[in-house]
Amino acid sequence: MSLPKGLAEDVASNLVMVARLIDEEPEQAYAYSRVALRLASRVAAVREAAGFAAYATQKYSEALAEFRAARRMTGSVELWPVMADCERGLGRPERALTMAGEPEVQKLDKAGQVEMRLVVAGARRDLGQLDAAIVTLQSPELASNSVQPWTPRLRYAYADALLAAGREDEAREWFAKALEADKDGSTDASDRLAELDGVDFVDAMVEDDAEVDEVVAEPLGADDVRDEPEFDDEGEDEDDFEGDDADAVHEADVVRDADVVRDADVVRDAEVVDADLEEPARDESVPPISKDA
Repeated sequence: MSLPKGLAEDVASNLVMVARLIDEEPEQAYAYSRVALRLASRVAAVREAAGFAAYATQKYSEALAEFRAARRMTGSVELWPVMADCERGLGRPERALTMAGEPEVQKLDKAGQVEMRLVVAGARRDLGQLDAAIVTLQSPELASNSVQPWTPRLRYAYADALLAAGREDEAREWFAKALEADKDGSTDASDRLAELDGVDFVDAMVEDDAEVDEVVAEPLGADDVRDEPEFDDEGEDEDDFEGDDADAVHEADVVRDADVVRDADVVRDAEVVDADLEEPARDESVPPISKDA
């Protein structure tokens, strides 16, 4: 609303492309965010979008700067967890833990607090504190049977921490719970479960193609080679064979085929007669059994 109409439309178009591409094509999303940033760097929504695009491409220093700018413009604390995660990305997990103890965390909504818990658990793992990471994730939100937007990721993080600590049976249980809650496929819990179960997924089409290629490439054996017709050395070649001798062979084949057909007809007729003689007479007073019966 603070921009002229034409400029506002240009900026909005670039932000739409950021949202469309950030999951599948983060580099392209980042490029669109930079265009929007050049056009309207004083708009908080633009700074936030630029921050998330940089975060998606692991440009954590740049992302942190954009998030801080957006927070100064809006005064909101909702970006606090992702800012703490940028500190982790920059190799400063201690700073992320410090941010977890700041008053801003108390102002976060439930989703933000769960996100902050995930960041803290990650920072503990960065420091090699696996047991502390597991304890951090043990929360009412984890124990709840209610499925919320954050539930799959929370269960997945807990399962992953358990697996890193060598507690494989518990990890498998929580990967299964994560998969149960993950209706949108936001995690790879199914793949992790398959890995724990020792299941390997193979592309059947690729295997079939390989088998076909192997069969085609296999050289013919001596028994597979069709015998070629032999010809006398006395000048009788293939062209001579296609003359009178070929006609004679053709007529012999016709006669033989006719004999076979005639013999088959005789046998079939004899079988029909035998069947008629052996079939008992049916009592017409008894109605035939219906299809329904």
